[in-house]
Amino acid sequence: MDYKYIEQLLERYWICETSLEEEEILRMFFSQKDVPASLLPYRDLFCYEQTAKKTDVLGADFDERMLAMVGESEPKKARVVSIRERLMPLFRAAAIVAIILTLGNAMQVAFEEEEQVQTVNASNYNVPQNGKSVAQTDTVKLDVSQAAATTQTPTE
Repeated sequence: MDYKYIEQLLERYWICETSLEEEEILRMFFSQKDVPASLLPYRDLFCYEQTAKKTDVLGADFDERMLAMVGESEPKKARVVSIRERLMPLFRAAAIVAIILTLGNAMQVAFEEEEQVQTVNASNYNVPQNGKSVAQTDTVKLDVSQAAATTQTPTE
């Protein structure tokens, strides 16, 4: 018999150019009982898949044996992590940033108040100042003291 087509398929199989249908043809050919002696070494390669399905099956106690080899009695269950626990590092970081910004702002205000204290002299007398506004000072006390100064008459 001429097995030239099977030999061509084998050549194409070794260089990975066969299709799935051609590989199925090779499996069917090598699953026959009468295979020529020249192709007999390749028989185990193509028949292994069919015989392995029957013999290489994991037993029901496979998991128990593997766990016994590793040393664990039972698998550990996953712990449920809530959204609050996942976001806690983010909350901590936001709190730290808020504290730093607050302290920085307080220090900036303290330094600005020191810079704004200026002595009144002739050169900047009529120049508007960038100090505290009039609303921030106690106008009631100023009015009372001004009224007292104007109502007093000099006694001679």
